[in-house]
Amino acid sequence: MNTLLIERIESGDVIEMDCDGERISALVLLATEDAIILDACDDTTPFVIRRSDLTDYRLFRPEAA
Repeated sequence: MNTLLIERIESGDVIEMDCDGERISALVLLATEDAIILDACDDTTPFVIRRSDLTDYRLFRPEAA
């Protein structure tokens, strides 16, 4: 899926993305203009990704479903 530049990632969103060659879902703990803190909810430590490195993802919002 191509990501639109208009799309805004916010705290509490769930995204699906590639991580080390594997597709994962992650909860957005905190989102700033430069970086996003994600929790894969798999007993691993939350991790930080720069927005510029997040190029291919799907954003899930229940109210849009």
